[in-house]
Amino acid sequence: MQLSNRKKVIEQKPMTFSERIYFPAIIRGLRITLRHFFKKIPTVKYPEEIRPYSKNFRGQHSLKRDEEGRERCTACGLCALSCPAEAITMTAAERKKGEEHLYREEKYASVYEINMLRCIFCGLCEEACPKEAIYLDGPHVTADYLRKDFIYGKDKLVEPTFDITKLKS
Repeated sequence: MQLSNRKKVIEQKPMTFSERIYFPAIIRGLRITLRHFFKKIPTVKYPEEIRPYSKNFRGQHSLKRDEEGRERCTACGLCALSCPAEAITMTAAERKKGEEHLYREEKYASVYEINMLRCIFCGLCEEACPKEAIYLDGPHVTADYLRKDFIYGKDKLVEPTFDITKLKS
């Protein structure tokens, strides 16, 4: 049953001798190959050559310290709430006597973990933090073989302490 009265008649022309031996198609393919052969290679040879990153590149997370070397994070949980992938988990604890040089506020994150397999590097945790404690300014997240190695704790996230006395000597 036809939906319209229009018919399309298709005629197949017989191929010429050169078309039957595919000579023009081979020449066209070689011409394209030679054109691409002399173009600049866009590949970056990674370990030796590192490509430039844009200014808004988001790398691995880092938990920052203040000027006195204390952790900025107060375990408010806003970064975990703003994370659309639910990659951040934390446990809050109270600061004890004698730990004033380690933590900025009375409350701190005793456990701070980011599941890098779930993280989509959107930067919302960075924007939500009122204490400017988390930034996505690190290098690429390195490859690994086990899933448990992609759960980054405070050992991988907190930036190292800066000792100014080492600079004076």
